[in-house]
Amino acid sequence: MNRPTHFELTAEDPEKLAGFYSQVFGWQISKWEGPVDYWLVSTGNDADKGINGAIMGRNNVQQPVVNTIEVSSLDETFATVTSNGGNKVTEPMEIPGVGTFAYCVDPGGTLFGILQPA
Repeated sequence: MNRPTHFELTAEDPEKLAGFYSQVFGWQISKWEGPVDYWLVSTGNDADKGINGAIMGRNNVQQPVVNTIEVSSLDETFATVTSNGGNKVTEPMEIPGVGTFAYCVDPGGTLFGILQPA
């Protein structure tokens, strides 16, 4: 565990960026039916190496890519993050059928997600 399992590309115009990646790499991209503007990205066959991700609005995220790391315990990971100079950015949020998710930053200010699977 503790491996990257998801990426998020941020964009001023997520729909336009979805079209770009779909055309360039053949990724299958669809708008999520949830409460936020979020485009799910399938980069290939799940049996092959690689990860899937999403495209989202830039909003308050200034970096172009955010990686999410799967962990066995959010609480333990929060403790480890903060004891090593990082910080928790958001409170945990449930993603139905997926797990519990939160954003953190490393000591250099790089945002990353952590996901405790359902």
